[in-house]
Amino acid sequence: MNYIQQGFTGKNEWYHWVLTIILVFVGWQIIGVVPLIISAAVYSENITEFLNAAADNFMTLGMNKNLFLFLMLIMFAVGLFFLIIAIKYIHKRTVTSIVTSRKNIDWKRFWFGFLSWGTIVVLLSIIGVLLAPENYTYNFNAKPFFILVAISIIFIPLQTSLEELLFRGYFMQGIGVLAKNKWAPLIITSVCFGLLHGANPEVQKLGSITMVFYIGTGFFYGITTLMDEGTELALGLHASNNMFAAFLITTDWTVFQTDALFIDTSEPSLTWEMFLPVFVLYPLILLLFAKKYGWKNWLEKLTGKVVKPVNFEEIIAD
Repeated sequence: MNYIQQGFTGKNEWYHWVLTIILVFVGWQIIGVVPLIISAAVYSENITEFLNAAADNFMTLGMNKNLFLFLMLIMFAVGLFFLIIAIKYIHKRTVTSIVTSRKNIDWKRFWFGFLSWGTIVVLLSIIGVLLAPENYTYNFNAKPFFILVAISIIFIPLQTSLEELLFRGYFMQGIGVLAKNKWAPLIITSVCFGLLHGANPEVQKLGSITMVFYIGTGFFYGITTLMDEGTELALGLHASNNMFAAFLITTDWTVFQTDALFIDTSEPSLTWEMFLPVFVLYPLILLLFAKKYGWKNWLEKLTGKVVKPVNFEEIIAD
């Protein structure tokens, strides 16, 4: 049974999908945001200041950066918890079934993806600082930095896991089962993943052309998932990207405003670095994965039909 075919398992009436989506949304965007709202209210001197901050960014209230990051990540942790509950008790499926087609999660794949992309991010960050040192301010402050590292290690993987298991897991399998092919879920989940990031301050500063990066990243994670028959590599890639982005280099106009090692003080502008990952690095990483894991039949894996396995309950039991 391939990865998308696992969407046929468990309870799959339309109302199971609707209930799950509602439950995850409530956990992620309503219950999960409560701690942030309470903290923002404490930092606000009056209701007007609170409402203005809510419309802009709660960090304008002077909230500690690590506290703000922690509270933002709590939203995703709650959403992930509700997704797991829905998979187990609404769909009556194993959580493993939205992670991988393998009997067990392959953590070696996760770590290979994590280290592969992490190495690239670190090298590119070092090169950027060395080539244009005038654009960077050294910002190391031991206490807030190590708190940031701890928060990043513990909670950022929960944030990225929700996004991956929701888009490359739950939605990709669900759309694949509905559309009866693989190209539709790849395109739809990749575009929706990009649009999810459309409210990021980077998009507001640099314009809608930056969506090329976010949608391209969605395709990268989606292709990796379909070719590898599981999300382990994508989970590692995504966690590595966000974790290193949090504590290596920050700016005052990106989504992660942290007590990172360096502050990029340059004016926001569209440069070739924005498109380097999509058109150069992502293809090279895919070739690396293909060689290591023996990926073949690309056309069928990415665009082929999705059919319900015969006696798939017995297949799972085996």
